[in-house]
Amino acid sequence: MPTPDRYRLTFTHGRSDVDAPKDQVVVERTAGLGPGGNPVYSDPTGILRAEISPRGEVRMLASGGHQSPQPPVVEPLP
Repeated sequence: MPTPDRYRLTFTHGRSDVDAPKDQVVVERTAGLGPGGNPVYSDPTGILRAEISPRGEVRMLASGGHQSPQPPVVEPLP
């Protein structure tokens, strides 16, 4: 199965119920690899970075100090 070029990341804020606020961000594959050897994906600003494995496991990568990104739900895009 080919590695997707883009993913949609959905972040849920606060509560875990259906009505919890959500943000969605599309990330595209970069030339880099993360600490686990999987492709790194980034949003257009380069602030949001994630290593995503072929099984859809996400490791958020801090792009600056004082960040503690939470893992999102990941969905491959065509």
